[in-house]
Order: sequence, then C-alpha cells, then structure tokens
Amino acid sequence: MSSLASAEDRRFVRETGIERAVADLAEPVLDELGFRLVRVKISGRDGGTVQIMAERPDGAMSVDDCATISRRLSPVLDAYDPMPGTYRLEISSPGIDRPLVRPSDFALWAGHGAKVELKEPVDGRKRFKGTIEDVVEDEVHLKIELEGSAEPVIIGLPFSLIGEAKLVVDLDGLRSDLSGGKAAQ
Repeated sequence: MSSLASAEDRRFVRETGIERAVADLAEPVLDELGFRLVRVKISGRDGGTVQIMAERPDGAMSVDDCATISRRLSPVLDAYDPMPGTYRLEISSPGIDRPLVRPSDFALWAGHGAKVELKEPVDGRKRFKGTIEDVVEDEVHLKIELEGSAEPVIIGLPFSLIGEAKLVVDLDGLRSDLSGGKAAQ
C-alpha cells in the first residue's frame, strides 16, 4: 500500500494466514495499477480459488480492469507461490453487498444499511445491523434498533474492534431503481 495513503484509506480489516500472504503480494501491484485491495478470500471451490476483490479509489471497476489486474498479478503469485497446489485466480469488484474495510467506505456509504461483526463483544453483543450515520475519528456511528428502546439509538463502534462489515442490500430500493422508480408490481 502506498505510504501516502491517508488513515481513511487504510484497511482496518486484515487477512490472516495464506490470505494475508496473498494480500501482501497483491497490494503493491494493485497500488501501482491505481487500484485498492478490498479483500482476499481463498476457498476450495473449483479445486482451489483465490478471490481478490479490488476497486479504483472512486469505487469503479470494469471487466477490462479485472483482466489487467489478473495479467499483472498472476506472474507475481506464480513467482512467490503463496498457495499450495493449483488454484484459480478470480479478480472481482466488491458488488452490491460490498465489504466495508476502510473508514472511507463507511463515510462514502453513510445513509445505507450495514451489518457489522466485532472481534469481541461490546455490552455482550458482537453483531450489529443498522444505518451508517457517519464516521468520527476512529469509529463509525451506526443507528440501530435497540430492544427496549422506543426510538433507534446511535452507537459508536471503533474500527479497531470491527472484524467484518458489509453493506446490506436494500431490495425494495433496488427494485424501485430497476423499475425506474415505479412501485413494484
């Protein structure tokens, strides 16, 4: 990752094990090409798949971008061979239920729904679902429904405690967008 990246652009979610080794190899290549790493995921699907999710800083990603990344990253992964055996390299964009891995992701998607899972419980709870309100310093503010409370409350979740977070797809809003704003029939 570029040493010039601001705190809002640094990923607070970090892979472990082989996924971390792949991320450490992929980030400089992506950075050089003008992309940001979103996530590395390794699965046993199709005999072994390494999925690298990336995007441009503005969130854009095309099929040509995926091909460019694959052509530049494949030789690096082949040279350092972080994965045992054979595998398929898959480059993708984050999609509509995108992982939120940077403070800037939360800021960009303020007003949208998100699911957040913490690394350790806060007040006996690890999972939260609500609307992203804003980002203040080192935490995201999430508006959630709290049992026993008549009104939603806004809570602060420190980025240092977030293990995983992603946008929640608003199916009604998506249907409305796809139908040109007309009510779903």
